[in-house]
Amino acid sequence: MPPGRNPVEAMQRLARILAVLDDAGVVGATTDRLLEVAQYGGQSAPQDQLSLDLRNLKNQGWQIDNVAPPGELGRYRMVSGDNRLHVKLTADHRAALQRAVLLAERSDLAKRLGVRTTTVPEGIGAIVIRKQKGDKLSLAFQSVQLRSRIRFTYKGTARIVHPGTVRFQNYKWYLSGVEDGAEIVKHFVVSEMSGIALDPPGTAAEVSSVRRIPLHPLRWEVDAPTQVTLRTTRDFVPDVIRWLNEPDSQVERDDAVDLTYTVTHRHAFRARLYVLGPRVTIAQGAEVYDEILAELRTMVGL
Repeated sequence: MPPGRNPVEAMQRLARILAVLDDAGVVGATTDRLLEVAQYGGQSAPQDQLSLDLRNLKNQGWQIDNVAPPGELGRYRMVSGDNRLHVKLTADHRAALQRAVLLAERSDLAKRLGVRTTTVPEGIGAIVIRKQKGDKLSLAFQSVQLRSRIRFTYKGTARIVHPGTVRFQNYKWYLSGVEDGAEIVKHFVVSEMSGIALDPPGTAAEVSSVRRIPLHPLRWEVDAPTQVTLRTTRDFVPDVIRWLNEPDSQVERDDAVDLTYTVTHRHAFRARLYVLGPRVTIAQGAEVYDEILAELRTMVGL
C-alpha cells in the first residue's frame, strides 16, 4: 500500500466493488457504475485507479472480465467461484493442477481454477472446455469470448451463427453475428433464443465489422434484403414516411405515388403495413405480399 493511503478505506472500496459486481450478475456493471460506488473523490485519473483496483482483485483470484465490445464503455462481469485455490497455490502448482483436472475431465474444477481455452494445449481438455453451461446471456457471451459457433432456434428456425458481439440496447440484449453460409450481420434478441449450444472454441469465423444496432427496427438486418414498392395517394405520403421512414425512391403518377423500400426486417415492415391499412397497396414485392396473406389467414384461423 503506497504511503499516505488508508488501508481500511481501500479494503472498504474493494468490498463495495465486489458487492456491485456480484449483484450485477451476468449483465455486468459499467465503468461509470463502478466509479460511482468506488467513491474516488478528488483523486486524479479515477479510471486508472479503478483499473488498478480491478487488477488487484484479479491478483487475489477473482475472475473479472470486461465483456464490452472494443471501443465501447467498459462493462465488467465477475464469474462466481472459490478464489482460495488461486490465493494458496503458486503459479507453477496451479498450472500443474489445471493440467490434472483437464486430463481427468473435471469441468467443475476447471471452472473454479479459471482454465481458459487459450492456455490449453492442443488436443487436451477439449471435452471439458466445450461443455458450456449457463443461462442464455452467459452462453451468448461465451460464444463471443471463445470464438465458438453458436447454435439455437430463433422464430421457429434452427440457426448456426458466427458471433460478433453481444450488446445491450433498447432495453434488451442482442447477439450480433453472421449465419453460417451468409454474409450480412443479423441481430438476435437473446431472450428469444432457445436450445442454445456452443461448438468447440475457435470454430467461428471472424466477424470483422459489427455496426451498432440501428434504433429503428426497420433498419435491422434480420432478413435478406428485398425491394417492396408501395402505392398510395399524395395525401397519405406523409403517413407512410412517418411509419416507414424515407423511401429509396419516390415516383409521382397521375393519381398515385409509388414509394420503394429495401426491406431487411419483414416482421417489423408487415406490422407497420397493418397500421397503415388501406392507405397503401403493394405494387411490387410478391414475397412480402404472400407473407402478409399467410399471416392474416393464420390470424383469422384459416
